[in-house]
Order: sequence, then structure tokens, then C-alpha cells
Amino acid sequence: MRYIILFLLPLLLSANLTYLTTQNKEITILESFDIDPSFLYDPIMNEMKNSKKDMYDEENFFQIMDEAHLFIPTVKEILATHSVPPEFLFLAMAESSFSTKAYSVKKASGFWQFMPETAKLYGLKIDQYVDERRDVIKSTEAAAKYLSALHDKFGKWYLAAIAYNCGEGKLANAISRAKSDDLLVLLNPQEKYIPKESRIFIRKILSLALIGNDEQLLLNNEYEYLLNRANADSISTVKVPRGESLKRISELIDIPLPELQKLNRHLKYDFSPPYIHSYDIYIPYIKLSSFKQNYFEEEIKNFYKVHIVTKGESLYTIGKKYNVSQNAIKDFNALKNNRLSLNQQLIIPIDNRIASATNIGRDFTHSVKLEKA
Repeated sequence: MRYIILFLLPLLLSANLTYLTTQNKEITILESFDIDPSFLYDPIMNEMKNSKKDMYDEENFFQIMDEAHLFIPTVKEILATHSVPPEFLFLAMAESSFSTKAYSVKKASGFWQFMPETAKLYGLKIDQYVDERRDVIKSTEAAAKYLSALHDKFGKWYLAAIAYNCGEGKLANAISRAKSDDLLVLLNPQEKYIPKESRIFIRKILSLALIGNDEQLLLNNEYEYLLNRANADSISTVKVPRGESLKRISELIDIPLPELQKLNRHLKYDFSPPYIHSYDIYIPYIKLSSFKQNYFEEEIKNFYKVHIVTKGESLYTIGKKYNVSQNAIKDFNALKNNRLSLNQQLIIPIDNRIASATNIGRDFTHSVKLEKA
């Protein structure tokens, strides 16, 4: 028995040390949100964290983290620049599952699920050519500024997270009615000071942060490489002239077009917006050297216009308006027939010589070096 105890003692001590280390990290995460460590024992949050029935089961969680590996280091760096705790990365995960394509029924979009009004307030462009809510860099800059402003207003990071979800007005009213900004008071399910969605939301962020920082869980599931991913890969910003084609860039730097498109979901079409001199696009950091060596600005060959179909228009009348054959419009937009729908968007290819000799107007044409896919 004595020898058995001597054999087991190191294992027991190691297990106890691991438990204490994990608990200390969990406490640190809660404190980064200005939440008391006792919240670690919140039964609803722990059920969300541990339940395999939750939408973030372990397999799905790690897959999402893995697919976003290029974004994560840059997002953390931007948050740090604005003094926002890095754990707020998991607010984005709760909002969009790190998908730049995410879109809600309430018209929120992008990595941080910005509503159009808030996005424009923080300088994000939304027009015919771009939706910068889907721009990881610019939307994270906007989110960091917004979260900082919410923290300045409410004084605690967990309140900033709740306000991000339900709005400043609702949270301010909730605090007024509760006569307290204490988290446990605001989460009271009987009083319903804040919406149910927000009561779930703050717990969801915390449970994701706890899972994402659980080193033992990562090791046990053979995802230990994620521990070093934060410093392994990143994305680089490069400026390209108006109308530059993603397809052309993908060929010049030898990267699959779908991978480049994934990094540039803010472009509604596969070319940079034509109304400004230059525009930021993103490439993997490992391709930056290739871009510098191989990229060159190509001479403008064609003009392109995004045309929105109005009542009574046909391919024939649209083609006549821009002096382009209806078959060219049909072919370029991969239309199977001649039928058009109201507000349908068409890309109109306009011959450079015709455009130069015709008074089409600034609102109609833009110089675009777009290659047909």
C-alpha cells in the first residue's frame, strides 16, 4: 500500500495542479469582463459550456476556430490597440461563428453583426459595391471603438457586451429599473430586466471564452496546434487601384480565387470599388512577398457599371442605354433567359472606346479592369 501511495502521489499532485491552473485561468477570463469569480458556478453558463446538445459542441467549436485562424491574430491585435480585452474575440464568435458572410433577419451582417445604422456611424461603407461590415479589419476597428464607447458609458466590460447585444437604451432602462448594474441582478429571469436573448448572450460569450482557453481540452482533442495559431498566421493589407480584379490578383500571387474571396467578402463583386483611386484588399501574410514581386497595375481596358433594373426595363432597353448588345449583358451575367426582376443588379460591360466617345455621365460608368470569370 505504501508503494502504491508513493506511485500515485505525483499523479494526484499533478492533477490538483492542473485543476488549480485551469481554475485560475477561468477566473482571469471572468475578471477580464469585470465579473466576480463566483460566476464560475452559474448553472446555466456551465450547462451551455458542457452540453453536447449546444450548437457549439466541441467538434464544431474547434472547426470554427480552425477556419478563422487567419483572422484571429489580427482581430486580437486590433482589440488590444483599443484596450478591449482579447476575450471579446468570442463576442464575434457568439454573433457570427466568425463568418464574414453571416446575415441576420434583423439585417445585421458580418463578423461583428453590425446593423446598417451603427455600421455607418462608425465609418463602415455600405453601397452597391462594398459592405464593409464584412471587412474583418475595418469592422473589427469599428467594433473595438463601439465597445470602448460602451465601456466608457457603462463602466464595466460585461455591461458593454450586453449593450452590444440589446442596445444602449434597453440596458440603461434595465439598470434604472433594477436600481443596480450587478450582473446577477440583471440576469434575474423572473424580473426580466434585460431580454432573454441578452441573458443567454453574455453566458454564451463566457462559455466560448472558457472553452477556447482550456488548454487541457485542446490537448485532449488533438487540437493543441490551435494554442500557437495566434502567432502563426495572419493577413496583410495591400492597396490596389480602383476596379482591380480578385481573379487577376489570385493568378499573380498563386492563391486559389475562393481563398482570396473569403478574405475579401466585403467586395460585393470580384473587383475593388471603381469610385475611389485605391482600395484595401487582404491577402495571407505569407503571400505578401509574392504580391510585392509580381503585382503590377494593368492598363484599363474596359468600363463596367452596376445597373439596378427598374420597372419596364428589358435587356434590350438596358443594352441600348449603354450601347451594349443584350447578348453581351446576358452572357456576362450568366443569365439563362431574358427575364429580369425588379431591383435585379446587372454588371454592364462597356467598350472603352465607346465610353470615351459617348456622354454617358459620371454616375453611369467607372473604369474597371474586371476579368470575366
